[in-house]
Amino acid sequence: MLYLPGNNPNMLLRGHLFKPDGLIIDLEDSVSRHEKDAARILARDVLKRGEFGKCEVTVRINGTETDLWREDISFVVPQGVSGVRAPKVETPQAVKDLDEEISSVESKSGVQVGSTKIFCLLETALGVWNAYDIAKSSPRVTAIIPGGEDLAADLRTSRSKEGTELEWVRRMLIVAARAAGVDALDTVFPNISDGDGLRREAGFVKQLGFDGKSVIHPSQIPIIHEIYTPTDREIDTAQRIVAAAKEAAERGLGAVALDGRMIDAPVIRRAEFTLERAGQMGKSENRG
Repeated sequence: MLYLPGNNPNMLLRGHLFKPDGLIIDLEDSVSRHEKDAARILARDVLKRGEFGKCEVTVRINGTETDLWREDISFVVPQGVSGVRAPKVETPQAVKDLDEEISSVESKSGVQVGSTKIFCLLETALGVWNAYDIAKSSPRVTAIIPGGEDLAADLRTSRSKEGTELEWVRRMLIVAARAAGVDALDTVFPNISDGDGLRREAGFVKQLGFDGKSVIHPSQIPIIHEIYTPTDREIDTAQRIVAAAKEAAERGLGAVALDGRMIDAPVIRRAEFTLERAGQMGKSENRG
């Protein structure tokens, strides 16, 4: 998911050409206070054009602790945006307030009520501690996301190349997300010139279970796709597992062996997820 500054018309119009899976129009950190109004208007007009290829489009609004977020919602939600990224979420009540305001704007603008999703950025220790309750606070919540620089500052540390300071946070958020039934999306890797560092971090968070990762520069997109796209071997193995499970079900068997390994429900679920991810990445169209 590629962040695009909300006050940069060139990036807003061309961002989808770099083939990310999602675009995040940013009205918060990348836009100075005196440019907020202009950025809202630009974001609204770009959203009206609707030329984003196959990308999911969300908008990072300003935090609910500011006097800006309601105006942000009034500009972007009527355009049918997929969702809003809410920064610095700390409590379930903040999500409920956001949900209520979005519902009001949807109703007034003719957008289906409930269609705008909420992505919660947990950028403080309190937000991380409340991760599960935040994720369950509204049916609109579709993902929780750890903070980067802001969270490190709140933890009284700084971002390191190894990411040591965020390791426990990431592990906790995976558990909270899975328990709540929402996605877990990772924060950005700030050094755009360190491809090897990004590759290591992306591999680590994928292994933890994160469903995706945000990026701040188009050059980072191919690396994320490389890490998250299942290999041909993984896809072939998953297809064999699913086929064996189907055959076992048709024969009334609860489990079956494949290559000397028992294929039970958890193994089947992982195989199905691999095939789903491969399809999303465009890797499975030419396979059975």
